[in-house]
Formats: sequence, structure tokens, C-alpha cells
Amino acid sequence: MKSLAELREFFSHDRYATATTGIEILEAQDGYAKVGLAVHEGHMNAGNRVMGAVYYTMADFAFAVASNPDAGDAPITFTLSSQINFLTPAKGKYLTAEARVVRKGRRTSFYAAEIRDELGTLIATVSSNGFRMDN
Repeated sequence: MKSLAELREFFSHDRYATATTGIEILEAQDGYAKVGLAVHEGHMNAGNRVMGAVYYTMADFAFAVASNPDAGDAPITFTLSSQINFLTPAKGKYLTAEARVVRKGRRTSFYAAEIRDELGTLIATVSSNGFRMDN
């Protein structure tokens, strides 16, 4: 498994998640990742709530980090399908998404992610199927 610094460097090339959205990798292990985001006005929708795509991007990015502990060296796991469930709007200004492996096969995998605000409120859940492809 790559170090946290190596994973941050590799995934810094995921420019939408890191540069555009501002998500940062907080923790990573094989089959697990936690990412965080400081909410700002660019994340808000017309109803002055965090846009749903922000939650999805956080979960998808956490999935990418959790499912690719050897990022850059081995076959890469990509999202095959996802399902998001929005539970309640965030009240806080800092969000985290944690992705955990539920099942990991040779080619396919299944992960569950939870998005929370700094108050601990569960904002959304995401389930993702991954497919491991050769580079």
C-alpha cells in the first residue's frame, strides 16, 4: 500500500475532486478512506444548501482512494455504478465522507460510504460497485 503522502500526490491529479471541489484525503488504508471538505459558497445550490453533486463527488473520491491502495502501480478500480441516498441537508460547514469495502473480489467490488457534517449528522449514504481494470 502507498503511503498517505503518495496517495495524496497520485490523487491530486483528480483535478475535479481536489482542485475544483477542494476535497482532501484525511485517512487511507486498503479498503477504507476518509476525505474532508470545507464548505464554501461555491458548493451551494439555488436553495442555499450544499449541492447534491458535492456529496456524491466526496463519496466517489473516497471510494477511489479506498479501492486503489497501490494507485499508479497496479490495475485501477473505477466506479461501475453508484446509488446515493440524500437523508438531510448539512448544517455544518465541514463535511467528511468515509468509504469502506463490503466485498472485494478479483475484478469487482462493493463499497459503502457515509457523508457527515462536523456535527456528526449523517447527510447521505452511497453504495458503489467497482470494476478493476488493467492500466
